[in-house]
Amino acid sequence: MSRTRKVIKKEFTPDPVYSNRLVTRFINRTMTSGKKTVAEKLIYNTFDRIKADGRDPIEVFETAIANVAPKIEVRPRRVGGASYQVPVEVRGDRREALAIRWILNAAKARPSREYHTFVDKLFAELTDASAGAGAAVKKREDIHRMADANKAFAHFRW
Repeated sequence: MSRTRKVIKKEFTPDPVYSNRLVTRFINRTMTSGKKTVAEKLIYNTFDRIKADGRDPIEVFETAIANVAPKIEVRPRRVGGASYQVPVEVRGDRREALAIRWILNAAKARPSREYHTFVDKLFAELTDASAGAGAAVKKREDIHRMADANKAFAHFRW
């Protein structure tokens, strides 16, 4: 008998402006200290900025998520006293979660002297990621490179 029970996945309601559940997840991840309206304003202002640039914000956002989402990652597996980095395929929900996390972390890490507000940083990161550049895409490439380097341990999969 297992000690753990089945985890019930939370269904996210689509956001009120764009009716997109991925935008809702992005807003929830941006939110700090339960201030959802602040997070919504940040995301919607960023999307308005993309719209002012003459592009569809949802298209840019979804392309950025698709470009950053990893297909494979390494998980540590302990076999006979040694720890191996085993390459494992990433399932859909985790792919989105990692992509959102990496985009937000890359935006936060951008220098303040160039980008004055978080909206500026997030706008720059989303446009870079949708074009296949930026720190979040580099993070994905590093993860893929690490998985490729550890292909020899693929037979340790569980």
